[in-house]
Amino acid sequence: MFKKTVLLTLLICCSLAYGADDILIADFEGDDYGSWQVRGECFGDGPAKGTFPHQREVTGFLGKGLVNSHLYAGDELQGTLISPSFKIERKYINFLIGGGKHPSRAGVTLRIDGETARTATGKNSEKLQWATFDVTEFRGKEGVIRIMDHTSEGWGHINVDNIVQSNVPKSENIIDEKPLYRNRTLTRKMTIREKYINLPVANDNNRQRIRLLLDGRIVREFVIALAQGEADYWVVADVSEFKGKQMTIESEGMAKNDKILNQLKQADYIIGGENIYHEKLRPQFHFTSKRGWNNDTNGMVYYDGEYHMFYQHNPYGWPWGNMSWGHAVSSDMIHWKEIGDAIHPDELGTIFSGSAVVDKNNTAGFQTGSEKPIVCFYTSAGGTNPWSEGQPFTQSIAYSNDRGRTFTRYDGNPVIKHIRGGNRDPKVIWYKPSGQWVLVLYIEEGEMAFFTSDNLKNWTEQSRIKSFHECPELFELPVADKQNKKWILSGASGDYFVGNFDGKEFKPETKAIKFNYGNAFYASQTFNDIPREDGRRIQMGWGQVPMPDMPFNQMITFPVELTLRSTDQGIRMFAEPVKEVEKLHKKRHSFSNMTIDGAETLPGINGELFHIKAEFEVGAASSFGLVVREFKITYNAEEGRIICKGPESSIGRERFSEPRSAPLKPVDGKVSLDILVDRTMVEIYPNDGRFYFPMGVYLVDKDPAIKVFSKGGKTRLNYLNVYELDSIWK
Repeated sequence: MFKKTVLLTLLICCSLAYGADDILIADFEGDDYGSWQVRGECFGDGPAKGTFPHQREVTGFLGKGLVNSHLYAGDELQGTLISPSFKIERKYINFLIGGGKHPSRAGVTLRIDGETARTATGKNSEKLQWATFDVTEFRGKEGVIRIMDHTSEGWGHINVDNIVQSNVPKSENIIDEKPLYRNRTLTRKMTIREKYINLPVANDNNRQRIRLLLDGRIVREFVIALAQGEADYWVVADVSEFKGKQMTIESEGMAKNDKILNQLKQADYIIGGENIYHEKLRPQFHFTSKRGWNNDTNGMVYYDGEYHMFYQHNPYGWPWGNMSWGHAVSSDMIHWKEIGDAIHPDELGTIFSGSAVVDKNNTAGFQTGSEKPIVCFYTSAGGTNPWSEGQPFTQSIAYSNDRGRTFTRYDGNPVIKHIRGGNRDPKVIWYKPSGQWVLVLYIEEGEMAFFTSDNLKNWTEQSRIKSFHECPELFELPVADKQNKKWILSGASGDYFVGNFDGKEFKPETKAIKFNYGNAFYASQTFNDIPREDGRRIQMGWGQVPMPDMPFNQMITFPVELTLRSTDQGIRMFAEPVKEVEKLHKKRHSFSNMTIDGAETLPGINGELFHIKAEFEVGAASSFGLVVREFKITYNAEEGRIICKGPESSIGRERFSEPRSAPLKPVDGKVSLDILVDRTMVEIYPNDGRFYFPMGVYLVDKDPAIKVFSKGGKTRLNYLNVYELDSIWK
């Protein structure tokens, strides 16, 4: 009896010791941060309510609020949240953390007596997971929590929620040691004899800063997750312009392996590149870069038989970062040849979005030979790399006199100095009536500014307009009969105004009109300098489709021709795939004059890449449509609405299976569909492009069947042509 009483007493004591109430430090459920200090801009005025626009879905937080430094500017902004001092009264501090993996630059730290005692960072994931600091040794002392975001690199944000003192740990991997900050600099010298320096990447490793120096002068700087063992893949730094010179390579970071730089190898090829363009998730007729991340299309311009597409590029890894201008050329907008990065980060910043023009009259005076200069305008994103620390966002130019194969930065950069915040994304056009160049610039806070110039170097601000968020686009289009012309001003989401422009001021005649109805479209641009005899306005944009476990990431949407047409809702912009898609057509499967009652699989069709054109008559059925590789396109006749829905997949995010829709009226009692099907994107253009649905999907593991269906009655299928498509990479 005595032993039982003692045991019961011990259990009660232990229960009291470990069951003491948790002490909440912060749950971020309020409208502001309360007594926490806010430094910098990235945390806003108060907790986030979940996922921000253009951010991957944030999950795992509790309640409705959390700290999310992604804000509306993505990974660009920085800052620190500092808690009030509190007494450590429990054994552990538990908290939820997600976001970027940037040890010492983004994460949560606990400071004791002014020194950092514990630190945690994210895992390059938007799913918040539990982390636990063991603070037993600090009980009774005062502590301060700091939530920091001190980086603008890829995954340069942090998510935090529910910071609690407890006697029970929430994480199995308890952090109980003081962080070891190692900022050692390792060096290696090599004489450049080949085109590339190959660098091994392991995505889960901490990233290091690499500098390439000639005679003590930085010529390249970037961050990279260097492999310290087996590489996930290899990336390259193109050093062909430095052949014959001795280069010093510096590595600064957290690497424990002093010989890590010995892994770097020179070659005229990408190590492990034998499978490029054949990887599991590689789109087969949408452009992707050989290696690394891509986002916005930039500098799209036509010159003497070649379409030039520049794009935001991280050459050194899977996530956003190291922003440079990648560059590809094509003779038909379908088959692209990647020719390397055109503009690299420098002391003014990394290279954010912009545009390009052909200076046919040599107004800038850059021309040195027979070729007309191609002049690129870009944002020098100061402060987004260590090299440009302390610099603001400004606008710069670079030019080429060899058909875009090499570019020279203008000595007088920047050509437009800092105006406000993250002012960026210059779009330049030639305005013929006044014989001047026009530049439209995003000035933040939903405002665009218009500038004019005679020489591309000196710019005068003329007007401003409240409009859209970043990546402005400005062009003129005829309305149907080609006699009436209107100007279009749009922003990164694709929303646009129809209006008039006099070379200095844009006057909208409409409210913002939605253009993009898909789930994977942003920051598009149209080609400048398309020949007059062609006359089309052709657009390509960023296809926001993550490519897990691939050596590349994201894609570019298929080129579409934009037209203005009168509708019962007013003038609207239509989008259709360019006619050059026919170059990819292979075998055709045709079906016509069919009556559909239920579901039917179309026979004899094999493949994974398709161009499909179909026309249905709206009859008694409540709904009808197509299923292509489990991607479903439905016309709801009762509601007059088209609905596009991707299949669920274990590869990527669930949001790709969420339906997208738009109201769609039949034309003469008919609904037509134009559809492009690639491995990771389906683009739908109903009723001659009345709406535009660029839909991210993962179809590589899906049923290859193509089916037609009709529910609640019969539907007449007038015709359906299925073209199997070639890969552009053959």
